[in-house]
Amino acid sequence: MRIGLTVLTDLPWREAAPRWRAAEAMGFAHAWTYDHLVWGGLPDAPWRAAVPTLGAVAATTSRIRLGTLVASPNFRHPYQLFREAQALEDVSDGRLLLGLGTGGDLDSRLLAQPEMTVRERVDRFQEDVDLLVRLRSEDHVDADGRWFSVRDARTLPGLDRTPLLVAGNGPRSVRYAARVADGWVTTGPSTGTVEEWLDGLAASSRVLDDALEGRVLPRYVLLDSAGTLFGGAGRMSLSSVEFFTDLVGRVGELGFTDAITHWPRPEAPYAADERVLEQVAALLPTL
Repeated sequence: MRIGLTVLTDLPWREAAPRWRAAEAMGFAHAWTYDHLVWGGLPDAPWRAAVPTLGAVAATTSRIRLGTLVASPNFRHPYQLFREAQALEDVSDGRLLLGLGTGGDLDSRLLAQPEMTVRERVDRFQEDVDLLVRLRSEDHVDADGRWFSVRDARTLPGLDRTPLLVAGNGPRSVRYAARVADGWVTTGPSTGTVEEWLDGLAASSRVLDDALEGRVLPRYVLLDSAGTLFGGAGRMSLSSVEFFTDLVGRVGELGFTDAITHWPRPEAPYAADERVLEQVAALLPTL
C-alpha cells in the first residue's frame, strides 16, 4: 500500500512549502492538491491554482510523486491541460500523477456556464479524457466534439511518463476508467458511516474487476471521504493512529493499491492533530 497526502492551497507558499517538503521527508509516496478556481469545502478562504503550485513543489522536492485531485473540464480545455501537464512532467522529472474527474459544478457556475445535468457533465468529462488520450498518443490531432475541438494540435514533446488517473464512483464512470485509464481514483459513496462507505467501495471494486477482465489497474482511494466532509458522521482518517491503520488495512483488503489522506487542519474540514500525522509517518514502512 502506498500512502499519499493532500495539501490544500488555502495557505500562502511560505507556509505551505514546508508542508510539501515535510511530506517528502516523512516518506509519503505521493502528494496532491485540489484543482479548482474555488473549492466548495472552503468557499470563503483564499485559494491558489493547482498547476503553478505543483510546479513550485516539483522544483523544491526530488522524490515524491505529485498529483491533481482532480483536474476537470469545468474551466480548462483538454489541450490546455495537456500542455500544462507536459510542463509539470518536465519540471518534476516524470513525477506527475494526472488525476482527472468531472469535478463539482462550483467552478462552472463561477464562469457563468450553462447548467448541465449529471449525465451531461459525465459525457463532457469522457470527451475531455478521450481527447487527452489522443493527444498523448498522436500528433497533428484534429477533433470535432460536442464540447471540445482542436485543429492540427501539435503535441511535442509528448507526455510519456505521466499516468492518467480517472476518477469515478458510479458504475458507468468506473467502467470507463477500466477502459481508458492508467489508474482508478475514487472517493467512494457519500454515506453516513464508515461501514456503509466501505461496502460501497467494495461494490465499485467488483464493477472494476468485472470490467478489467483480469487486467491489473492501480486503485487510489481518498480516505477522508468516509462520511467526514462538511459535518458528516464519520471521522477524519488521521483522527487517531489506530483508526488510520485500520482504515488502510481494510481498503487494502478491497484491492486498493494507494490510499490518500489530508494534512490535518485545526478546524473542519480535515480537522485532526498534526502529531497523529507524524506518528503515522513513522509507520509508513510497515503499511
